[in-house]
Amino acid sequence: MDFLHYRNGQLLAQNIAITDLAEHYGTPLYVYSADDIVEQFKAYQAPLSECKHLICYAIKANSNLSVLSLLAKLGAGFDIVSQGELERVLKAGADPKKIVFSGVAKSVAEIKRALEVGIKCFNVESEAELYRINEIAEQLGKIAAISLRVNPDVDAKTHPYISTGLRENKFGISYQLALETYQKAQLLPHIKIVGVDCHIGSQLTELSPFVDAADRILALVDKLKAHNITLEHIDLGGGLGVCYDNEKPPSISALITALKQKLAPFPELEILFEPGRSIVANSGILITKVEYTKHQDDQHFAIVDAGMNDLIRPALYQAWMKVLPAKAPQSCDQSYVYNVVGPICESSDVLAYQRELSVKQDDLLVICSAGAYGFSMASNYNSHPRPAEVMLIDDQHKIIRERETFADLWRGEQV
Repeated sequence: MDFLHYRNGQLLAQNIAITDLAEHYGTPLYVYSADDIVEQFKAYQAPLSECKHLICYAIKANSNLSVLSLLAKLGAGFDIVSQGELERVLKAGADPKKIVFSGVAKSVAEIKRALEVGIKCFNVESEAELYRINEIAEQLGKIAAISLRVNPDVDAKTHPYISTGLRENKFGISYQLALETYQKAQLLPHIKIVGVDCHIGSQLTELSPFVDAADRILALVDKLKAHNITLEHIDLGGGLGVCYDNEKPPSISALITALKQKLAPFPELEILFEPGRSIVANSGILITKVEYTKHQDDQHFAIVDAGMNDLIRPALYQAWMKVLPAKAPQSCDQSYVYNVVGPICESSDVLAYQRELSVKQDDLLVICSAGAYGFSMASNYNSHPRPAEVMLIDDQHKIIRERETFADLWRGEQV
């Protein structure tokens, strides 16, 4: 995380002290670097500059309007999975013609709304969905552009909860049934076939699964062409991993270079990617305050004000995230091997296991690499208001989501 560094014993985000941010906005607090988000997005754009392409940011990773607006101004497309995400990205100023709609359970209302605003295409995940889209398009007097999300049955070698490309996963259409499904789509009067899509998982740290999936999808492209089904684009999804601990994922440029080589015989195809985590994960942090330290037998706990309601990744995926103190430890400070735990009444409410730290009550800790699947998966469990979000722009900090109030917790409820 290049925007974090110590100076004179204080941890800074860009040139702003973590302690100043916490004092100004309170804790828990999500903080993002606009410069870092821009840099990661441009890392996808640059190696594709000579190709027809569209980088569709997967907004489930971080859906704050300011993040979306920042990316829209850079020319990003967007990968959505719900009508809420559609309305959110439109509010942020996205071009509907740069939106692709994924997801296994698109409702009638969602399909209708997407057709009305004129999205780029639907990534269709089942034959039943294909027929539903055709029926709704007929009712609206429209032609629906579709791409089939094909499941290439490639092992992404990642956590089973975020693997999406195996035959036992709920996502996509079986590779063995893809040609037959395309032929059925070709016969539907209100469907226009424009592409093929695949996405095999998230937090991938090797190139080989991407390359294997591309080989299978390109073989399908050739097979479709032999049956007079020509495509306009190929969508290779997202899933590139980032470094949380000691992972060594491929660079963005290495990934794109490898896939461009595979795509060289298909210059007519527009190339789409759907990155999320690799753009925002290391652009964000979560600041939390130590409420208490607790020492019993050989167990040591740093009890903080952020919990699994604010950041569920460690509890859900056993994710490892670096923890840094806001004040650099001194050689004379007493340290312990702590479990960093939150206020939630669940034993799984642990943000970090077995971290050597020198902390005391009211100190601040920073959970690193929290820009993806942090706030976007946050909840009000145990009736905790969700944190505020702040964006760093150069040496300025701006609130981009107010901290929820207690009144927000029961808004819309009735007695």
